[in-house]
Amino acid sequence: MTHSPAPRDRSAPQSQKVGKDWAHIDTWVFDLDNTLYPSHCNLFAQVDKLMTAFIADYLKLNPVAARKIQKDFYVNHGTTLNGLMTVYDMDPAPFLDFVHKIDVSHMAADAALDTALAALPGRKVIFTNGTVAHAENVTRQLGIDHHFDTVFDIVAAEYQPKPQAIAYDLFLEHAGIDPKRAVMFEDIARNLMAPHALGMATVWVRPEVNGDERHQQLAHEGAQGDHVHHVTDELVGFLNAL
Repeated sequence: MTHSPAPRDRSAPQSQKVGKDWAHIDTWVFDLDNTLYPSHCNLFAQVDKLMTAFIADYLKLNPVAARKIQKDFYVNHGTTLNGLMTVYDMDPAPFLDFVHKIDVSHMAADAALDTALAALPGRKVIFTNGTVAHAENVTRQLGIDHHFDTVFDIVAAEYQPKPQAIAYDLFLEHAGIDPKRAVMFEDIARNLMAPHALGMATVWVRPEVNGDERHQQLAHEGAQGDHVHHVTDELVGFLNAL
């Protein structure tokens, strides 16, 4: 595992070349939430509350019981949605529509990320456990939506979420990607196990730890494994350093 160099000037000029260790990469794959924007933006706090509200209404539970189910399913099934579908045979569409109706107006366009993405040679794609609509909402607000020619979401994955291996197989087939010429950026370390096994390079975009509960620390579990090739605390700095 290697750590990124010290972040460079975020206004560094564009370049269409990368270092020799990255010269074979022609596809740059990015997770969305807490990867293309930092976790302190706290977008997922809105999604979190909406999931609790949906579960409370769907299962006729109080918010405390609903939140416990929500987090247990996230830990044990990869996503809360996968748990609800597996245990309760729930229709995913109303859930996905409800929980992604969030306000992104407080987020500023990220000109430095826009420049860093523009400098990467080859394709840029998004692989998310969220939806296309959610990805478009967020990336449009950040001013980076024009960089991505594909958004592969949970619907395209037939509701099989990361870290399940089948989700990555479906992604590679759908996007037409050679895994040995691709790199995956992801904030949840365990979600890099399958890309590593497929021959992709991996970068863990390390999020902040914001509590003592397991679901709050899950993104860090297994981060010392061989499946994590590179680590960065700051995506733009890492991309600029390439």
